[in-house]
Order: sequence, then structure tokens, then C-alpha cells
Amino acid sequence: MIRTAASNRSRRSRPAAPDRPVPDLSGRDLAVDGVRVFCVLMVVVAHLLMVGVGVDASGALTISKPVTEQSWFPLATWFGQVMPLFFVLGGFASLTAWRSAQRRGATGADYVRTRVVRLMRPTVPVFAFFSVVIIGALVAGAPASLVAGVAQGVGTPLWFLAAYLLCQWCVPLMARLHERAPVRALVALAASALLVDAVRVATGVEAVGLVNVLFVWLFVQQLGFLYADGVVLRASRGVLAGVAAASLALLGAGVAAGLYSPDMLTNQYPPLFALGLLGIAQLCVLALLHPALTALMRTRAARALTFAVGSRLMTVYLWHLTCIIAVTGICLLLPLPLPAPGSAAWWATRPLVLAAALVLVAALSLVLVRFERAPVADPVRTRRPATWRVQLAVLLAATPPFLIMCFGLNAALAVFGLVGAVGALLLCRPGRVTAPAPIAQA
Repeated sequence: MIRTAASNRSRRSRPAAPDRPVPDLSGRDLAVDGVRVFCVLMVVVAHLLMVGVGVDASGALTISKPVTEQSWFPLATWFGQVMPLFFVLGGFASLTAWRSAQRRGATGADYVRTRVVRLMRPTVPVFAFFSVVIIGALVAGAPASLVAGVAQGVGTPLWFLAAYLLCQWCVPLMARLHERAPVRALVALAASALLVDAVRVATGVEAVGLVNVLFVWLFVQQLGFLYADGVVLRASRGVLAGVAAASLALLGAGVAAGLYSPDMLTNQYPPLFALGLLGIAQLCVLALLHPALTALMRTRAARALTFAVGSRLMTVYLWHLTCIIAVTGICLLLPLPLPAPGSAAWWATRPLVLAAALVLVAALSLVLVRFERAPVADPVRTRRPATWRVQLAVLLAATPPFLIMCFGLNAALAVFGLVGAVGALLLCRPGRVTAPAPIAQA
């Protein structure tokens, strides 16, 4: 931007403003930051509409998922299932961060260690809270079935930790494969995911699909590598529209053949390659909308919202469902009118519940945002942990959320998650450089 001499003199004549932390936005794709925030807010809204708490004729609490009972819900998930897009954005950020780390002389273990620390620090207070609350509720005599139902509900978002951490663990390897043969890397991942889908269908063993926690999400992450290279943004609008239409047509054919559910959320547990096809379409739509999104992110309001939410994104993601349950519990205790789940009154009050939950998350973030800021180690006074420690940290960090994805959250897995997160952080802690002993004077 060109400034006039008068404007420069005016700036120099103003009193100095107090020092404030100003984010460095140079070189960033702000459209990616804005879409990442959009994805998390979409997850918040989806979970809000899945929490239906009511009281039956006998006065007992009932828990339901009203939005899933709507006839339009499966079609809505084709637009509302944003996790493939989130992993695409994660792939863009990962490859960019990995290349930056390489330029600084970092190793693959260094990169993975930073990712473990960034993911596990915000997770420690979550698992600590769940451990205390679940065990405390059981000790206090709360009905075990009610505690189990609520725990499984609030633990739903934790699957992401396992999938995302495994993908981050593979970034150095997948980046090398991408540099050598990007198309072959994508084809190999897609073929592996389709093979797992085929075995799952042929055997009828749903657990086989858990292997695709790796293949499906790695495929979608690899799509983000293409975005980071600029390949997708350089494609013509006609090509992007055609690829998006073709991937959606293949997805529709898979649904028609009975291979995939028309509900894209169902295709997430365990992940099916339907999400890979959806990810291709979402990547193309992102590229088509990129000019408009970039223009939007030039506005002060969009930047302010993106920075406010983006700087505490993990806190919002990990705590939003707990806050939604908390708001519902407050309505029960006061007591406030509790409309029947799925009724017109229930739908009308969802914006109020959303606003209350977001206010509660914002209040929590004032305390918890510090866990999202990884400490910066002094490279002169510290030494990097051994590679085996980083690998063990990944195992410790990823195993509890993977088990929660399989069996649901309970007291034992909450405690295991806390132990795993703390253990992973300790393993990733850089060692202190021991000062050499002084040389004795003759």
C-alpha cells in the first residue's frame, strides 16, 4: 500500500499506542483461516441440533437426537459434513509448516513433537474435567445409565484427536511421497481405502473399517497438499466444477449401490471412502470460492471473528458439546421451560441455546486459551528429545481417543486419556543442556 507524505507525518505526530500482540498475517492464506473457523462452528451447530433432552410422562429424562429424525437430514449432511474439508485445510497447514520447519533445519521427529504438544496441551484439562465429573457423578449415586449416556455424548468430538494426530505423525513421510509422485500417492491411498471398504462389505465386520482412520483421512490430508502447492487454485473453473460434479456422481453411485449410507455422518464411523469423494468435491468448491473468500477476509469484521475464534479453536472444539450439555442442565435445574425435543418451540429456542453455549465457551477460553499456546524452548539451553520418545508419545496420545471412538467415553478411558496426554507431553519435553564442569586452575 502506498502512503502519502502527509499521512506519514500524521502517523508520526500521533502518540505512541500501547504495545499489543499483533498477529503476523504476512504470507498467510486468510481464506483458509476463515474456512477453518467456519468448519468448527458448523460442528458446534450440528452437535447443538443433536442434543435433545426432555422429560417424559413419568418425569424421567429422555435423550434424543431430533435433527437425525428429520426426513431432510441425510441430504443436509452432504453439505453439513465438513470434516473432510477440515482435514483438507489441515493438509495445507501441515505441508506449509513442515516445509518451514525443514528450512530451519528441523527433523521429522521435531515436527511431530510440536504437533503432539499443540494437540495434547488443550486436551489435558478436558480429560481432567471428564475424569473428575464422571467418577464424581457415579460416586454421588447418579444413575449409571444416565452418566454413560451423557459421557458418550460429550466424548463424541474426541475421535478427532486420534485421527488428526495419526495424520500429523505421517506428515514427514507423506510429504516426501508427495514431492516424488503426488498423483501416485493419492491413488495408493484411495486404493487402500477402497480395499478396506470392500473387505468390510464382504465380511460384514464393521471393525475392519477402523483401518480407514488412517487411509481415508490421510487421503483427504493429501488433497490439502495439492492445495498448498497451488495446483488446485491454478486449475480452471470448468475443470474444478467438472471434478466436483464427477466426485459427487461417484459418491451418489456408491450410495445407490448400497456401499455407502446417504447420511455422510454415518459414513464417518468408521470412516469410509465416501468421505474421500466428498473431500474432493469440497476442495474444488473451496478453490472456486477462493476469490470471494479472500475478498471477505479483507474486511475487518471477518478478520476479527477469525482471529477471536481461531486463536482458541481447540478450546471451542473440545468444550462446545460440554457447554451445550451444561446449558441444558441449567435449564433443568432452575427450572426453565424445556420444550419437547423436535417441537416447533424446541427449534425456535436453538439460537438462544447456541448463544448461551458460545458465551460459556468464550468464558472458559479466557482461562484455557493458555493451553493452546505451546511454550517456546530455548534452542541453546535445551536439547531435542530422542526420536523413540516422540514415537512413544504419539502412541500414548492417540490410543485413548481411538478407544473412545470405538467404545465411547467412560471413567476408565477418561483417566487413561489424562494419563496418556500428560505422559505424551512429558516424553516430548526437551531436555536441559548440562553445563560443562569448570576447569580447575593449576
